[in-house]
Amino acid sequence: MNNSTSSEKCASIVVPVYNEQDTVEEIIRAVLTQPSVAEIIVVDDCSTDRSWEIIQRLQGESGRVRAFRHNINRGKGAALRTGVAKAEGRFVIIQDADLEYDPTQYSILLGPLLSGKADVVYGSRFQGGEAHRVLYFWHFVGNRVLTTLSNMATNLNLSDMETGYKAFRREVIQSIKIQEDRFGFEPEITAKVAALNVPVYEVSISYSGRTYSEGKKIGWRDGISALRCIIKYSFLRRHDSKR
Repeated sequence: MNNSTSSEKCASIVVPVYNEQDTVEEIIRAVLTQPSVAEIIVVDDCSTDRSWEIIQRLQGESGRVRAFRHNINRGKGAALRTGVAKAEGRFVIIQDADLEYDPTQYSILLGPLLSGKADVVYGSRFQGGEAHRVLYFWHFVGNRVLTTLSNMATNLNLSDMETGYKAFRREVIQSIKIQEDRFGFEPEITAKVAALNVPVYEVSISYSGRTYSEGKKIGWRDGISALRCIIKYSFLRRHDSKR
């Protein structure tokens, strides 16, 4: 029987950062308060504001903060690729550098992993039961469309493929070659997780989304890129495997 608890320092938190000087210190300090956090791997994707300066200071203050920097801006997927490769904890959690996702919910994400039921856990903003900020209708529609297409291709029944909160057993995520440099990470990793045929769980999380004036970066072009990735990593791969 697995007696591990969410209070064990077992998780590597990977934080991709690009021009988040207003929120990066608050989110890192919030992550550090969580009892399950063994280390925070912060990857600055060549920010042009004070983000890197703040990250370096926080690294000096805490031995659990490990900071890395790209010399050129390469995108969220590239930052995650760098961070995941550095992870040493039993589990890996993806944490955006803004304040949209609440680190106090790590225990929810880690629950199915610690119990041995899951190898991968998605935090769903749409399952119900948790509070979420009401924002853009067409973002919601776009997410539903992309999630449905991804589910059709992978035969998973996720409610929120594009969620920014994903947790993995470290061996699982490190076995996957991440190719996408930008926001195509979500459909790519979903397709590759599905191909591994490992147990995937989904848990309900809260969500406090940002407006564009507050710094939200994702737009319609990223939706087109996500569609391309669903076709590339799911539909085409399934077609090729049948040939």
